[in-house]
Amino acid sequence: QVQLVESGGGLVQPGGSLRLSCAASGSIFSANVMGWYRQAPGKQRELVATITKTGRLNYADSAKARFTISRDNAKSTVYLQMNSLKPEDTAVYYCNAWAPSFNAWGQGTQVTVSS
Repeated sequence: QVQLVESGGGLVQPGGSLRLSCAASGSIFSANVMGWYRQAPGKQRELVATITKTGRLNYADSAKARFTISRDNAKSTVYLQMNSLKPEDTAVYYCNAWAPSFNAWGQGTQVTVSS
């Protein structure tokens, strides 16, 4: 069974930072693409950032210059460093792992940006 477990969400003031972690189990870390998505209340789930097995990065326009995705293969963990957070970044953040043979999601972690 493929499993992803996110952590690191919470309440932060505007302008603050958070680092999300996604721990992957088993061979899931051989996924072609690992990524972070988010879903705000009443909105569709949207891409935040992805990183391929070869390290190629992709960011949503809203995340560029503020967020950084990275992976630690030794720990089978993907991170999302989020800086200069804004109230509009408030959402449930989901980790995703994709390969031709599977498409796995974590349970999500809530990020709330509010004063």
